[in-house]
Amino acid sequence: MMENLRIRWAIIFFVFVMSAIWSVPNFVNLQNQWWPTKAKMTKGLDIQGGSHLVYRVDTDSVLKSETERSSTSLQKQIQEADVKVTQIEVTDALVGGLRLTFADAGAREAGAKWLTENYGSNYQTLETTDTALLIRHPEVTLNQRRQSMVQQAIETIRNRIDEFGVAEPSITAQGTDRVLVQLPGIQDSAGAKELVNKTARLDFMIVETETNANTLRQWITDAETEGKFKLGEMKYSQYIDKLNSALKEKLPPNTIVYFEKDEAAKSIEVGSTPWLLKTNEAVGGDRLTDAFVTAGDFGQPVVAFRFDAEGTREFGDLTKRNEKKLMAIVLDKVVKSAPVIDEPITGGSGIIRLGGGLDPQKSFAEANLISLALRAGALPAPLEQLEERTVGPSLGAAAIERGVFAAEIACIFVFAFIILYYRSFGVVASLCLMFNVLIVIAVLSALRATLTLPGIAGLALTIGMAVDANVIIYERVKEELGKGASLIAAIREGYDRAFSSIFDANLTTALVCVILMYYGTGPIRGFAVTLICGLAASMFTSIYFTRAVFETLVGKWKMNLAVKWS
Repeated sequence: MMENLRIRWAIIFFVFVMSAIWSVPNFVNLQNQWWPTKAKMTKGLDIQGGSHLVYRVDTDSVLKSETERSSTSLQKQIQEADVKVTQIEVTDALVGGLRLTFADAGAREAGAKWLTENYGSNYQTLETTDTALLIRHPEVTLNQRRQSMVQQAIETIRNRIDEFGVAEPSITAQGTDRVLVQLPGIQDSAGAKELVNKTARLDFMIVETETNANTLRQWITDAETEGKFKLGEMKYSQYIDKLNSALKEKLPPNTIVYFEKDEAAKSIEVGSTPWLLKTNEAVGGDRLTDAFVTAGDFGQPVVAFRFDAEGTREFGDLTKRNEKKLMAIVLDKVVKSAPVIDEPITGGSGIIRLGGGLDPQKSFAEANLISLALRAGALPAPLEQLEERTVGPSLGAAAIERGVFAAEIACIFVFAFIILYYRSFGVVASLCLMFNVLIVIAVLSALRATLTLPGIAGLALTIGMAVDANVIIYERVKEELGKGASLIAAIREGYDRAFSSIFDANLTTALVCVILMYYGTGPIRGFAVTLICGLAASMFTSIYFTRAVFETLVGKWKMNLAVKWS
């Protein structure tokens, strides 16, 4: 009996010491002092202020672009397999719809067999004729691709924010195509937002030169006049989409119009040059391994980049096929330059010139931002900002002050009531509650959890549930005393009988917390984490700690404690 009690007190002492060690960094600045751990809870957006951003991932534009590029790639692969395919045209770019035309029925059968062997379930056949196949991606494949793009966008944004230096960002998916970005405690919200918004989608596209430049400009002017829209009246990406949609019937197949900012112009809206680019002769920048700022031929800042092995091969093949032609370097649908391919580029590296019109300091800043975005990873799809909220730190400070004040008042009332009603048992219950809060703070600190206002609410609810556990135990003890049992026997019997009720109640609440943690985001998950930590601490303090106290005071020291006020 005594040996068992010593072991229990050793465990309690160990938990108390470890909890105190892990809790101290939250209340004392130990930055320049030695301490076993510097881990502490991170204040959430609603407490310390910061930025709240919601984006939509434009997966449609990527799916369309991939379909247009795959039409050329498929035709080349099928021809290399000695299958006589005469044409592959895009029927519905959004779902990967393609019409494959073959020389004869035998070639069509061979082409269908080749598709099955090489692409499996990635394509499904919608219609078959003697010499043609109409195919598209199944819905399952499209949904998986969209989900992949959203997850890739989340990871890319996280990499960028990590390089920018924002501590503990919250970046989560919302629905099927939205991303929530919360940046607590950020000092340069404009810079971080610009970095997140920077799509940094790099493409190398061959210029279509058969269409006369003056004709192209006239087409653009006519489309703007007829559609009543202009570049300066809407976002650049929206303008590009609307313009190319209006010119769909006039543009050559597999081409798109992008613009280059004129060197003397302050913005692309003021002065720009249109370029007609081939969408089926292009290489994306998702194969980049590095990007950095360096000095150009005349000392101006340029962005240098390198491809991985696969990107080097694709880039080399593109430049071999289009030697002596113009190749546009496109960043975020803006043409940065369009040099002539003098000879095949097989080394897997190159540079992006930013153009004129910027002073050296602004040029370096833009080059640095572009290289940072490319190095952190190109987003798989453009982002459209849907919502922006900024929470000031003064609001968070007021929330903390009011929250702490409310918690102090609540604790005073709880302690006063439980001590007045349960006398010495109430004093033990109050010690139990303080120990409980200490453990919760230590666990959250060890997890480096983000403390939000809902998390504070979860902490308050933890105190209430811990009191509830003590009340259940004490009422059981009173019942046993009413039956004539001795105090020590009533305490042991009360704890044994109350355990199942307390365990069942905490277990059901913990299951709800697990569901909230799995399906919830942001503050909801913070509330669930805080509450489930509090439930575990409550089981330890209300049952294990207080029982050891009573068995020591009553069983060993023979003290006659009052269990209720009379």
